[in-house]
Amino acid sequence: MGTTTILAALASGGVIGLILGLVGGGGSILAVPLLIYVVGVGSPHAAIGTAAVAVSLNALASLIGHARGGRVKWRCAGVFAVAGMIGAALGAELGKAFDGKRLLVLFGVLMIGVGLSMLRRRRRVEAPDVRLTRDSAATLLPRLIPIGLGVGLAAGFFGIGGGFLIVPGLIFATAMPLSYAIGTSLVVVGALGLTTATSYAASGLVDWGVTALLVAGGASGTGAGIALGRTLGTRKNVLERGFAVMVIVVGGYVVASSL
Repeated sequence: MGTTTILAALASGGVIGLILGLVGGGGSILAVPLLIYVVGVGSPHAAIGTAAVAVSLNALASLIGHARGGRVKWRCAGVFAVAGMIGAALGAELGKAFDGKRLLVLFGVLMIGVGLSMLRRRRRVEAPDVRLTRDSAATLLPRLIPIGLGVGLAAGFFGIGGGFLIVPGLIFATAMPLSYAIGTSLVVVGALGLTTATSYAASGLVDWGVTALLVAGGASGTGAGIALGRTLGTRKNVLERGFAVMVIVVGGYVVASSL
């Protein structure tokens, strides 16, 4: 592995971690394009497998701070994660069987759609004290399970953490506040990423050297992102919208370069 590749992988991991720490998710959707166009991973499938490992480990590292702050709804996370892991296992098998270039085109289209959805302003009705209990199970489970399964399918198929899908999914299913949805989503991101990564690793589609560099870069990037997010504070909406525009632009480039 050359020096240029090592530096590119470290920088890419830093970008993913920075975005994860700054806006609470979304960095994983840039992992595959970064691996292909910046690091130089030749196979889309190898890029997906490698990204899945790195994203899951970075998410689990970021989870520690949120858990210490009491911003994780563990029971909701568990149900969502189990349903999502089933979907991710199915999605990963479908993704590996799909043509690499067509997979990239669909990935680019997904990025554009996600970016556009992030630009839409939504009104939220929050339930800060949401808990999954025997009394609330009849209301929460019919929402958590199908949404988790659907998000898992997408995460496994495209090799993404799915944080940008999990956060709104958790809010829609439970009405928990954004800060809790972000912390809770990291449990699910880690679980889905590991499920996808296991499937791709079993097929020899993970570059472990690049993975280690992404994780190393991601650790420093996440810390910087969290610190920067605290500094910027009230400007977080502007940052999220700026990130959405970047996702749309990168998605357009992925589609154009793959056709």
